[in-house]
Amino acid sequence: MKAEKKTKIVKTIRIDVDQCNGCRACEVICSAVHAAPKFSSNNPARSRIRIIRDPLRDIYVPVLAGEYTVAECAGRDKYMIDGKEYDECSFCRASCPSREEFKEPDSGLPLKCDMCEDEEDGPQCVKWCLVDALIYEEREEEVAEDEGPETLEIGLESLADKYGLETLMETMARMAKKG
Repeated sequence: MKAEKKTKIVKTIRIDVDQCNGCRACEVICSAVHAAPKFSSNNPARSRIRIIRDPLRDIYVPVLAGEYTVAECAGRDKYMIDGKEYDECSFCRASCPSREEFKEPDSGLPLKCDMCEDEEDGPQCVKWCLVDALIYEEREEEVAEDEGPETLEIGLESLADKYGLETLMETMARMAKKG
């Protein structure tokens, strides 16, 4: 039986590295939007976007938090950019066991860019980027039927395995109070 095709709106943030000047306004506004209560504090460790930088060569690369992965990647490829060597982890969007990036500083739970879905005017990092290095885009894509609740269960099981059921339950209770 063939899976039925549907269309859905895919929201993305296109990054123009050539425009980024490393001001970190995107990190500041993202952390403020995700503070509890909203705008009550500024902690870039809570930001869902990070600026990877090489100040000597004046290179800045914004990286958005992506999916959580329970295992480290198998590859450790190296990239040469303007004569400097970078490893794959430098530009990786995932939160994984081998890196501290994109983890909530208090609980250690993984962070993921939510495109500021609660904000009427879209992702705040795009709005506050003064040099247009971040560009919000929406497009229609054809996709198979939506995944069922089993996908959510797999994700919750992996978080419970990693952080313990009690920590996961406490975090969910705290999130429910915010909502």
